[in-house]
Amino acid sequence: MIEFLFLDLDDTILDFHKAERIAISKTFQAFGLEPTEAVLDRYHVINRQHWERLEKGELTREQVLQGRFEVLFREMGRRADAAAIARTYEHNLSIGHYFLPGAREALDALGKHCRLYLASNGTASVQQGRLTSAGLYPVFEKVFVSQELGFNKPSIEFFNACTRQIPGYDPKKAMMVGDSLTSDIQGGINAGMATCWVNPTHAPGRPDIRPNYEIGALSELEGLLIKEKLL
Repeated sequence: MIEFLFLDLDDTILDFHKAERIAISKTFQAFGLEPTEAVLDRYHVINRQHWERLEKGELTREQVLQGRFEVLFREMGRRADAAAIARTYEHNLSIGHYFLPGAREALDALGKHCRLYLASNGTASVQQGRLTSAGLYPVFEKVFVSQELGFNKPSIEFFNACTRQIPGYDPKKAMMVGDSLTSDIQGGINAGMATCWVNPTHAPGRPDIRPNYEIGALSELEGLLIKEKLL
């Protein structure tokens, strides 16, 4: 039975891609770079690469937050104050939230069965703003954000820092749910808990990271857990 349910935020509960594109478009316009589809797509690739390197311990958080803009603006042949761009972007991102279809209702349903915890690799100030505007703090027993903990998913240190704060925690009764194989699913595996991959695009998996379960959206999770007799 699943008692302790850990949920990722971005692209699991909230539509991060939509929020990102709106925030980054406003930011680029403020710094004189036209946010064309090509520019936005290129930023998305660079940003993903930087976060993946953070997960591997190859970059610090500050190197990610500023370095992605340094790389992009250099490719565009533009000089830029990466620190100022990063601050503006984080502000723009912190003031917008967009629920994925059925996600808010799914949280209400899951909360009737399980103790809910948020486990996010996001920047603290950004996630605080989005969680507040979305009204999500009351949904979770605790909210864990990597910048506040000092460790990032998928490290075991991140999950140890979380579970030390949960009375009566038992990894055999826990599950990590999220959209990232390298962050959420690998993290759950490292922590010795069950895992469920949220894979709306039906992307191919990886032979080296195998989730216990796979769903297309958070709205499917309650049904899955009932079917598998985990609730």
